Amino acid sequence: MQGNKLYVGNLGYSVNNEKLKELFSSHGQVVNVNIIEGKGFGFVEMSSNEEAVKTKESLDGQDFEGRVMKVDEAKPPRQDNDRGGGGGRGRF
Repeated sequence: MQGNKLYVGNLGYSVNNEKLKELFSSHGQVVNVNIIEGKGFGFVEMSSNEEAVKTKESLDGQDFEGRVMKVDEAKPPRQDNDRGGGGGRGRF
């Protein structure tokens, strides 16, 4: 892993930032938690890369409030101009 930010998916809609922070804090120091409301996923930033790796290994695939979590390294957001595709004629 290159960073200390984790993607956490398949969360129940009742999970909030405090619940997720409490869970992840048992595996290391949590810097930031951001759940995307109504989407069932969020991000947790750990204090170091080593803690992020350890936490990912411990929590990925674990049950949390009745759902099996997906924990993985967070990927950087896509650039607006990186939409894939191609072809067609460009504007002149």
